[in-house]
Amino acid sequence: QLLKVVSHTPIEVEKMQRLQKSLDFIDTHRHFVDEKQKLYSWWSYRGLDPLGSNRGRRLDHIWVTPNLKDQINSMEIYRDFRVATQPSDHVPIQTVFDLV
Repeated sequence: QLLKVVSHTPIEVEKMQRLQKSLDFIDTHRHFVDEKQKLYSWWSYRGLDPLGSNRGRRLDHIWVTPNLKDQINSMEIYRDFRVATQPSDHVPIQTVFDLV
C-alpha cells in the first residue's frame, strides 16, 4: 500500500534492506513481531483517529549487531504518546537489553 509514498518507495525499501543485510543487523522490534504484523512508530496528523484506523508508517528503527541478539530482552512502542496534547507524529520506541 505504501510502496509509492516517500520513505516507502521501492528504491528506499531496497536500499534500507540492503544496508541491514550487509552488516547483518538485527531489527530489535521485528525480533518480537512477525513481518506480517503491522508495526508503526509514526501516524499522520490528518486522520481523526490515527491509532484506531491503524494506518501509519514505520520510520523509527533500532538495529543491533548479531553479538547483542541474545541480550535483547523486550521492546516497546509507546503508542499512547500519539494521543497526548500536541503530540509528535512519531512515538518513542525502546529496546531493553540484558547486558549483565
